[in-house]
Amino acid sequence: MMKSVLLAAALLGVFSTAALGDDRYVSRPPVVLSPDLAAPWIMQLSGGNVRPVVYQRPVIVQQQRGLFAPRAVRRAPAAQQVSAINPGVPVIRGQIEPQFLPQMVDYQTKEAPGTIVIDTNNRFLYLVMANGKARRYGVGVGKPGFEWAGVHKVTRKSEWPDWTPPSEMISREAAKGHYLPARMDGGPENPLGARAMYLGSTLYRIHGTNAPWTIGSAVSSGCIRLRNEDVVDLYERVKVGTRVIVI
Repeated sequence: MMKSVLLAAALLGVFSTAALGDDRYVSRPPVVLSPDLAAPWIMQLSGGNVRPVVYQRPVIVQQQRGLFAPRAVRRAPAAQQVSAINPGVPVIRGQIEPQFLPQMVDYQTKEAPGTIVIDTNNRFLYLVMANGKARRYGVGVGKPGFEWAGVHKVTRKSEWPDWTPPSEMISREAAKGHYLPARMDGGPENPLGARAMYLGSTLYRIHGTNAPWTIGSAVSSGCIRLRNEDVVDLYERVKVGTRVIVI
């Protein structure tokens, strides 16, 4: 008899507690699950079909207001520059070795001031100045099999040039699985960069780049590339008709 009384009292206490718990809410709150989609117990509930979404932290790059940007880019906020093709993706600026930064150096030559001499072996471009001086820039040059030497003149200059890859380049890159556009408008994503100076009637140019970390390397198809800020500086100092010597 005593056991029956005790069991009845225990059951009454349990039901009373549940009733009091329900009385605390006008409506019971929803079950809140962990936001960690990789939690093992959630993987089990979902049959293993749920996969965590990994977001890569964007790299925000500060740059000076109006740094050699085309008109369309100057109207954008100056705090960061974003990709022209993938809006919202910050442009990552690469670092180069200090010797490839622009600097005045001693340079003895018989060439007249204003002449450009490009030393492809050492990856330097010299703009000859007066009194045995030259302004030196680091450059990227032709990769193995695309080296060349010769003398030309600057026949044309262009700001934020568009790019039409030669058919030979399109075929060559397609064979590697790289598919190039038939034409690309000028802008920060364009491989020709901020400025271009065309050499003679050839397909070679002195131009900027969207890959500044390649300065000092042999990576091009024969063109001479500089950082965008450096090619803008050179562009302002060079006139059409300038003699260019590539050695």
